Amino acid sequence: MAGPTAVGKGTVVTEMRRRYPQVWMSVSMTTRPPRPGEIDGVHYLFVTLAEFEGAIAAGQLLEWARVHGRHYYGTPRAPVLEHVAAGDPTLLEIDLQGARQVRHSLPDARFVFLAPPNFSDLQQRLITRGTESEQERAKRLETARIEMAAEGEFDAVIVNDTVAKAADELAALMGVSTPEYSAPGQRLV
Repeated sequence: MAGPTAVGKGTVVTEMRRRYPQVWMSVSMTTRPPRPGEIDGVHYLFVTLAEFEGAIAAGQLLEWARVHGRHYYGTPRAPVLEHVAAGDPTLLEIDLQGARQVRHSLPDARFVFLAPPNFSDLQQRLITRGTESEQERAKRLETARIEMAAEGEFDAVIVNDTVAKAADELAALMGVSTPEYSAPGQRLV
């Protein structure tokens, strides 16, 4: 799954983890510092630039990119290939550059684009998030316009108008049809 900045990829992945524990979620490696509430090894593998460059040199990443001209992000190769080989429903949360690299490495993978309802909604989400400076927000929005223009490269598009609906649509595309969780007053088996 890929999509523009602030579209809610991380939020949808969190919902997927909660509602569909049978889906294995890849944990990306990054050189950026953790945001408030992010846990190393759960949300990302937070590493130094030297560690990231070592992983690149050793061929340990399925895909990688320098995002927004600042930090590096990548997907460790071995865990993904192990879970795919085992037949586990497997989800990667990646950017456009990463999706293009994975398409080259794993052409049988299914590629899903997570889109905002509209561009102004995306702008508001980025502002509300409040984790970037004005200059960083402008750079991210410029990148988002480019990323949104590439949605036709994907096998499916999910509009993230509500997180639960986006998670359910993604699970259905993955062939995971029944949430395995119990909500208050509701029992799903």
